[in-house]
Amino acid sequence: MTLSRIQRLEELAAQNNLQAIAIVPGANMMYFSGLSFHLSERPTIAIFAKGQTPSIILPALEAAKPDKAPFKMQKFVYTDEKGPAQAFADACAALKLTKATLGVEGRRMRVLETQWFEKFAPEIKFSMAESIIAMIKVGVSERDIAAELMVQSLKHGSGELPFQPSVASGENGSLPHAGVTDRKVKNGDLITIDWGASVNGYFSDLTRTFALGEVDSELRKIYDLVKEANAKGREAARPKGTGQEVDRAARKVISDGGYGPFFTHRTGHGLGLDVHEEPDMKETETMPLEPGMTFTVEPGIYLPNKGGVRIEDNLVITENGAETMTSLGREFKVLG
Repeated sequence: MTLSRIQRLEELAAQNNLQAIAIVPGANMMYFSGLSFHLSERPTIAIFAKGQTPSIILPALEAAKPDKAPFKMQKFVYTDEKGPAQAFADACAALKLTKATLGVEGRRMRVLETQWFEKFAPEIKFSMAESIIAMIKVGVSERDIAAELMVQSLKHGSGELPFQPSVASGENGSLPHAGVTDRKVKNGDLITIDWGASVNGYFSDLTRTFALGEVDSELRKIYDLVKEANAKGREAARPKGTGQEVDRAARKVISDGGYGPFFTHRTGHGLGLDVHEEPDMKETETMPLEPGMTFTVEPGIYLPNKGGVRIEDNLVITENGAETMTSLGREFKVLG
Protein backbone atom coordinates (compact mmCIF):
# COMPACT_ATOMS: atom_id res chain seq x y z
CA MET A 1 0.00 0.00 0.00
CA THR A 2 2.74 2.49 0.97
CA LEU A 3 4.65 1.96 -2.28
CA SER A 4 1.53 2.58 -4.37
CA ARG A 5 0.89 5.76 -2.38
CA ILE A 6 4.41 6.99 -3.10
CA GLN A 7 4.10 6.16 -6.79
CA ARG A 8 0.86 8.14 -6.96
CA LEU A 9 2.46 11.04 -5.07
CA GLU A 10 5.41 11.14 -7.45
CA GLU A 11 3.14 10.97 -10.50
CA LEU A 12 1.06 13.89 -9.23
CA ALA A 13 4.24 15.84 -8.50
CA ALA A 14 5.49 15.32 -12.05
CA GLN A 15 2.11 16.25 -13.54
CA ASN A 16 2.18 19.52 -11.59
CA ASN A 17 5.75 20.39 -12.64
CA LEU A 18 7.22 19.66 -9.21
CA GLN A 19 10.65 18.06 -9.26
CA ALA A 20 10.19 16.65 -5.77
CA ILE A 21 7.91 16.62 -2.71
CA ALA A 22 9.28 17.34 0.78
CA ILE A 23 7.37 16.09 3.83
CA VAL A 24 8.03 16.91 7.48
CA PRO A 25 6.98 14.81 10.52
CA GLY A 26 3.24 14.40 10.92
CA ALA A 27 0.30 12.64 9.32
CA ASN A 28 1.68 12.78 5.77
CA MET A 29 5.04 11.37 6.87
CA MET A 30 3.22 8.43 8.46
CA TYR A 31 0.90 7.98 5.47
CA PHE A 32 3.63 7.88 2.84
CA SER A 33 6.49 6.20 4.72
CA GLY A 34 4.95 4.42 7.70
CA LEU A 35 7.45 6.29 9.91
CA SER A 36 6.62 8.38 12.95
CA PHE A 37 8.81 11.33 13.96
CA HIS A 38 8.29 14.37 16.16
CA LEU A 39 8.50 17.84 14.64
CA SER A 40 11.31 19.34 16.72
CA GLU A 41 14.31 21.65 16.66
CA ARG A 42 16.17 18.89 14.80
CA PRO A 43 14.88 19.00 11.21
CA THR A 44 13.66 15.71 9.76
CA ILE A 45 12.41 15.74 6.21
CA ALA A 46 11.54 13.04 3.66
CA ILE A 47 11.95 13.84 -0.03
CA PHE A 48 10.21 11.95 -2.83
CA ALA A 49 11.10 12.45 -6.50
CA LYS A 50 10.01 10.33 -9.47
CA GLY A 51 12.73 7.96 -10.61
CA GLN A 52 14.86 8.45 -7.48
CA THR A 53 15.22 6.52 -4.24
CA PRO A 54 13.10 8.11 -1.49
CA SER A 55 15.42 10.17 0.71
CA ILE A 56 15.36 11.42 4.26
CA ILE A 57 17.37 14.02 6.15
CA LEU A 58 17.41 13.22 9.87
CA PRO A 59 19.45 13.45 13.11
CA ALA A 60 21.82 10.66 14.09
CA LEU A 61 19.72 9.62 17.10
CA GLU A 62 16.91 8.68 14.66
CA ALA A 63 19.17 7.15 11.99
CA ALA A 64 17.99 3.56 12.47
CA LYS A 65 14.31 4.37 12.11
CA PRO A 66 14.14 4.53 8.27
CA ASP A 67 15.41 0.94 8.16
CA LYS A 68 11.91 -0.05 9.30
CA ALA A 69 10.27 1.55 6.27
CA PRO A 70 8.72 -0.88 3.75
CA PHE A 71 11.13 0.39 1.08
CA LYS A 72 14.75 1.46 0.87
CA MET A 73 15.50 5.07 1.82
CA GLN A 74 18.63 7.08 1.09
CA LYS A 75 19.69 8.61 4.41
CA PHE A 76 21.41 11.96 4.99
CA VAL A 77 22.36 11.91 8.68
CA TYR A 78 23.70 14.71 10.85
CA THR A 79 24.89 14.98 14.46
CA ASP A 80 24.05 17.57 17.08
CA GLU A 81 27.70 18.61 17.15
CA LYS A 82 28.00 19.36 13.42
CA GLY A 83 24.40 20.33 12.73
CA PRO A 84 22.33 19.65 9.58
CA ALA A 85 24.22 21.82 7.07
CA GLN A 86 26.21 19.03 5.41
CA ALA A 87 23.23 16.69 5.33
CA PHE A 88 21.13 19.28 3.49
CA ALA A 89 24.04 20.09 1.17
CA ASP A 90 24.50 16.43 0.27
CA ALA A 91 20.76 15.85 -0.20
CA CYS A 92 20.33 18.91 -2.41
CA ALA A 93 23.27 17.82 -4.57
CA ALA A 94 22.17 14.18 -4.82
CA LEU A 95 18.59 15.09 -5.71
CA LYS A 96 19.61 17.93 -8.06
CA LEU A 97 17.38 20.50 -6.35
CA THR A 98 19.15 23.61 -7.69
CA LYS A 99 16.54 25.63 -9.63
CA ALA A 100 13.98 22.91 -8.87
CA THR A 101 10.39 23.50 -7.79
CA LEU A 102 9.88 21.65 -4.52
CA GLY A 103 6.39 20.79 -3.33
CA VAL A 104 6.03 21.43 0.40
CA GLU A 105 3.39 21.14 3.11
CA GLY A 106 2.44 24.78 3.38
CA ARG A 107 0.80 24.41 6.77
CA ARG A 108 3.68 22.50 8.36
CA MET A 109 6.95 23.35 6.58
CA ARG A 110 8.91 25.90 8.62
CA VAL A 111 11.55 28.50 7.89
CA LEU A 112 13.86 26.14 9.80
CA GLU A 113 13.72 23.69 6.88
CA THR A 114 13.28 26.02 3.92
CA GLN A 115 16.32 28.12 4.79
CA TRP A 116 18.57 25.07 4.47
CA PHE A 117 17.16 24.25 1.04
CA GLU A 118 17.63 27.85 -0.06
CA LYS A 119 21.24 27.81 1.15
CA PHE A 120 22.28 24.63 -0.64
CA ALA A 121 19.96 24.61 -3.68
CA PRO A 122 20.33 28.01 -5.36
CA GLU A 123 17.20 29.35 -7.08
CA ILE A 124 14.99 26.62 -5.60
CA LYS A 125 11.29 27.45 -5.59
CA PHE A 126 8.64 26.22 -3.19
CA SER A 127 5.09 25.31 -4.13
CA MET A 128 2.19 24.19 -1.97
CA ALA A 129 1.90 20.42 -2.34
CA GLU A 130 -1.57 20.47 -0.73
CA SER A 131 -3.89 21.45 -3.58
CA ILE A 132 -7.51 21.67 -4.60
CA ILE A 133 -7.01 18.44 -6.57
CA ALA A 134 -6.68 16.49 -3.35
CA MET A 135 -10.21 17.37 -2.24
CA ILE A 136 -11.89 16.31 -5.48
CA LYS A 137 -13.45 12.98 -4.65
CA VAL A 138 -16.79 11.25 -4.90
CA GLY A 139 -19.50 13.09 -2.96
CA VAL A 140 -17.88 16.54 -2.83
CA SER A 141 -20.03 19.28 -4.36
CA GLU A 142 -19.06 21.69 -7.11
CA ARG A 143 -19.81 24.51 -4.69
CA ASP A 144 -17.42 23.17 -2.06
CA ILE A 145 -14.61 22.81 -4.59
CA ALA A 146 -15.15 26.37 -5.87
CA ALA A 147 -15.25 27.78 -2.33
CA GLU A 148 -11.96 26.11 -1.38
CA LEU A 149 -10.36 27.30 -4.61
CA MET A 150 -11.30 30.89 -3.81
CA VAL A 151 -9.94 30.61 -0.27
CA GLN A 152 -6.65 29.08 -1.40
CA SER A 153 -6.20 31.66 -4.19
CA LEU A 154 -6.50 34.49 -1.69
CA LYS A 155 -4.30 32.74 0.88
CA HIS A 156 -1.58 32.33 -1.72
CA GLY A 157 -1.39 36.02 -2.54
CA SER A 158 -4.00 36.79 -5.17
CA GLY A 159 -5.50 40.24 -5.17
CA GLU A 160 -9.09 40.71 -6.34
CA LEU A 161 -10.39 37.55 -7.99
CA PRO A 162 -11.43 38.28 -11.59
CA PHE A 163 -14.52 36.08 -11.37
CA GLN A 164 -16.10 33.36 -9.27
CA PRO A 165 -14.53 30.01 -10.20
CA SER A 166 -16.60 27.68 -12.36
CA VAL A 167 -16.66 24.00 -11.43
CA ALA A 168 -18.66 21.99 -13.96
CA SER A 169 -18.95 18.23 -13.42
CA GLY A 170 -20.64 15.53 -15.44
CA GLU A 171 -23.45 16.82 -17.63
CA ASN A 172 -22.89 20.36 -16.30
CA GLY A 173 -19.60 20.33 -18.23
CA SER A 174 -21.60 20.67 -21.45
CA LEU A 175 -22.14 24.34 -20.53
CA PRO A 176 -19.10 26.55 -21.27
CA HIS A 177 -20.05 28.97 -18.46
CA ALA A 178 -21.69 26.59 -16.04
CA GLY A 179 -20.83 28.38 -12.80
CA VAL A 180 -21.32 26.11 -9.79
CA THR A 181 -24.19 24.04 -8.44
CA ASP A 182 -24.76 21.75 -5.48
CA ARG A 183 -24.21 18.71 -7.71
CA LYS A 184 -21.87 16.19 -6.07
CA VAL A 185 -19.12 14.78 -8.26
CA LYS A 186 -19.16 11.05 -8.99
CA ASN A 187 -17.09 8.38 -10.67
CA GLY A 188 -17.09 8.69 -14.45
CA ASP A 189 -17.31 12.49 -14.39
CA LEU A 190 -15.17 14.93 -16.25
CA ILE A 191 -14.75 18.03 -14.08
CA THR A 192 -13.88 21.35 -15.73
CA ILE A 193 -12.48 24.02 -13.41
CA ASP A 194 -12.10 27.62 -14.63
CA TRP A 195 -10.51 30.10 -12.26
CA GLY A 196 -8.32 33.19 -12.13
CA ALA A 197 -6.22 35.35 -9.84
CA SER A 198 -4.55 38.75 -9.93
CA VAL A 199 -1.17 40.29 -9.17
CA ASN A 200 -0.69 44.06 -9.11
CA GLY A 201 -4.01 44.50 -10.90
CA TYR A 202 -3.22 42.10 -13.76
CA PHE A 203 -5.47 39.07 -14.18
CA SER A 204 -4.94 35.43 -15.08
CA ASP A 205 -7.55 33.03 -16.44
CA LEU A 206 -6.94 29.27 -16.43
CA THR A 207 -9.01 26.16 -17.13
CA ARG A 208 -8.24 22.47 -16.71
CA THR A 209 -10.45 19.40 -17.01
CA PHE A 210 -9.91 16.35 -14.78
CA ALA A 211 -11.40 12.87 -14.75
CA LEU A 212 -12.81 11.27 -11.63
CA GLY A 213 -12.25 7.56 -12.08
CA GLU A 214 -12.71 5.86 -15.44
CA VAL A 215 -14.62 7.92 -17.99
CA ASP A 216 -16.59 7.11 -21.13
CA SER A 217 -14.40 6.49 -24.21
CA GLU A 218 -15.95 9.42 -26.08
CA LEU A 219 -15.12 11.78 -23.22
CA ARG A 220 -11.52 10.60 -23.34
CA LYS A 221 -11.52 11.12 -27.12
CA ILE A 222 -12.69 14.72 -26.89
CA TYR A 223 -10.12 15.40 -24.16
CA ASP A 224 -7.32 14.39 -26.51
CA LEU A 225 -8.79 16.53 -29.32
CA VAL A 226 -9.03 19.60 -27.08
CA LYS A 227 -5.50 19.08 -25.81
CA GLU A 228 -4.22 18.97 -29.41
CA ALA A 229 -6.32 22.00 -30.36
CA ASN A 230 -4.86 23.92 -27.43
CA ALA A 231 -1.32 23.03 -28.58
CA LYS A 232 -2.00 24.03 -32.20
CA GLY A 233 -3.58 27.31 -31.14
CA ARG A 234 -0.57 28.16 -28.99
CA GLU A 235 1.81 27.19 -31.80
CA ALA A 236 0.02 29.60 -34.17
CA ALA A 237 0.56 32.63 -31.92
CA ARG A 238 3.33 34.92 -33.20
CA PRO A 239 4.17 38.61 -33.63
CA LYS A 240 2.31 40.12 -36.62
CA GLY A 241 0.01 37.12 -36.63
CA THR A 242 -3.68 37.48 -35.82
CA GLY A 243 -6.30 36.13 -33.49
CA GLN A 244 -7.96 34.72 -36.57
CA GLU A 245 -4.94 32.50 -37.25
CA VAL A 246 -4.89 31.25 -33.67
CA ASP A 247 -8.62 30.51 -33.78
CA ARG A 248 -8.37 28.70 -37.11
CA ALA A 249 -5.46 26.54 -35.97
CA ALA A 250 -7.27 25.37 -32.85
CA ARG A 251 -10.68 25.02 -34.49
CA LYS A 252 -9.33 22.91 -37.38
CA VAL A 253 -8.26 20.14 -35.00
CA ILE A 254 -11.72 19.91 -33.48
CA SER A 255 -13.52 20.20 -36.83
CA ASP A 256 -11.30 17.55 -38.42
CA GLY A 257 -12.05 15.33 -35.43
CA GLY A 258 -15.77 15.55 -36.16
CA TYR A 259 -16.77 17.80 -33.27
CA GLY A 260 -16.79 21.24 -34.93
CA PRO A 261 -20.43 22.02 -34.00
CA PHE A 262 -19.61 21.39 -30.33
CA PHE A 263 -16.89 24.06 -30.13
CA THR A 264 -19.28 26.93 -29.52
CA HIS A 265 -17.12 29.91 -28.52
CA ARG A 266 -14.05 31.87 -29.60
CA THR A 267 -10.65 30.30 -29.00
CA GLY A 268 -9.54 33.03 -26.62
CA HIS A 269 -9.58 36.63 -25.47
CA GLY A 270 -7.18 39.36 -24.47
CA LEU A 271 -6.04 39.45 -20.88
CA GLY A 272 -4.58 42.23 -18.73
CA LEU A 273 -6.00 44.86 -16.42
CA ASP A 274 -9.39 43.51 -17.51
CA VAL A 275 -9.96 39.79 -17.61
CA HIS A 276 -11.63 40.13 -21.04
CA GLU A 277 -10.16 42.68 -23.43
CA GLU A 278 -8.86 42.89 -26.99
CA PRO A 279 -7.54 41.14 -28.97
CA ASP A 280 -9.89 38.17 -29.29
CA MET A 281 -8.86 34.84 -30.79
CA LYS A 282 -11.74 34.52 -33.25
CA GLU A 283 -12.49 34.34 -36.97
CA THR A 284 -13.08 38.07 -37.44
CA GLU A 285 -10.04 39.26 -35.45
CA THR A 286 -7.41 40.67 -37.84
CA MET A 287 -5.57 43.02 -35.45
CA PRO A 288 -1.83 42.20 -35.66
CA LEU A 289 -0.46 40.64 -32.51
CA GLU A 290 2.38 42.70 -31.04
CA PRO A 291 5.05 41.86 -28.44
CA GLY A 292 3.65 42.30 -24.94
CA MET A 293 0.06 41.42 -25.86
CA THR A 294 -1.37 38.77 -23.53
CA PHE A 295 -4.34 36.52 -24.20
CA THR A 296 -5.89 33.12 -23.60
CA VAL A 297 -6.06 30.03 -25.79
CA GLU A 298 -8.99 27.93 -24.56
CA PRO A 299 -10.61 25.56 -27.06
CA GLY A 300 -13.38 23.31 -25.83
CA ILE A 301 -15.85 20.61 -26.81
CA TYR A 302 -19.27 20.45 -25.12
CA LEU A 303 -21.55 17.43 -25.57
CA PRO A 304 -25.16 18.08 -24.50
CA ASN A 305 -26.30 16.06 -21.49
CA LYS A 306 -22.96 14.24 -21.36
CA GLY A 307 -20.03 16.47 -20.46
CA GLY A 308 -17.35 18.72 -21.79
CA VAL A 309 -13.66 19.60 -21.91
CA ARG A 310 -11.84 22.92 -21.97
CA ILE A 311 -8.09 23.52 -21.63
CA GLU A 312 -7.07 27.15 -21.21
CA ASP A 313 -3.63 28.74 -21.09
CA ASN A 314 -2.31 32.31 -20.86
CA LEU A 315 0.17 33.51 -23.49
CA VAL A 316 2.25 36.61 -24.17
CA ILE A 317 3.61 37.60 -27.57
CA THR A 318 7.40 37.98 -27.59
CA GLU A 319 9.78 39.43 -30.18
CA ASN A 320 10.29 36.00 -31.73
CA GLY A 321 7.10 34.09 -31.02
CA ALA A 322 4.87 33.52 -28.01
CA GLU A 323 5.47 32.32 -24.47
CA THR A 324 2.96 30.16 -22.59
CA MET A 325 2.92 31.61 -19.08
CA THR A 326 0.86 28.88 -17.41
CA SER A 327 2.80 25.81 -16.30
CA LEU A 328 0.07 23.48 -14.99
CA GLY A 329 0.21 20.19 -16.91
CA ARG A 330 -2.27 19.30 -19.65
CA GLU A 331 -1.94 15.53 -19.53
CA PHE A 332 -5.13 13.55 -18.97
CA LYS A 333 -5.31 13.28 -15.20
CA VAL A 334 -7.47 10.74 -13.36
CA LEU A 335 -8.29 11.61 -9.77
CA GLY A 336 -9.48 9.33 -7.01
